[in-house]
Amino acid sequence: MRLTIASVGKFRGGPLQDLYAEYSGRLPWQITLKEVEEKKPLKGDQLKSREAELLLKAIPKGATLIALHEYGKEHGSVEFSQLLGRLIDDGVQDIAFLIGGADGHCPSLLQQADHKLSLGKMTWPHLMVRGLLAEQLYRAHSILTNHPYHRA
Repeated sequence: MRLTIASVGKFRGGPLQDLYAEYSGRLPWQITLKEVEEKKPLKGDQLKSREAELLLKAIPKGATLIALHEYGKEHGSVEFSQLLGRLIDDGVQDIAFLIGGADGHCPSLLQQADHKLSLGKMTWPHLMVRGLLAEQLYRAHSILTNHPYHRA
């Protein structure tokens, strides 16, 4: 299985990048981070629409799309691992996680998403979400393989 995390914004070093590197480096699944950034001074719906274009261009064609969104479904770690397990069992080769910018995703991107995922009701900086997601992907793998990392 190949994973792509497509995210608005760019790491510029520091602890958030280190957190992402720590957990993405533990994954046996192939994982790629695609960072996108709009340079034009767009605002509101125009910016969200342009960010959606950039995110969708950054991911493999035919990938199962999982948009991270505040109103998405909240999963416990076991439930999230079961979702990934079902996708693997269904023969899904590419899964793309889409992390929007400060204003979130545009409605057209959300309509295209196969799944909408929430990391909880709190708001997280989009650069931090990468590390949180990478950790949960590693945890999901450990659950699926009965590795002792996840102790519930």
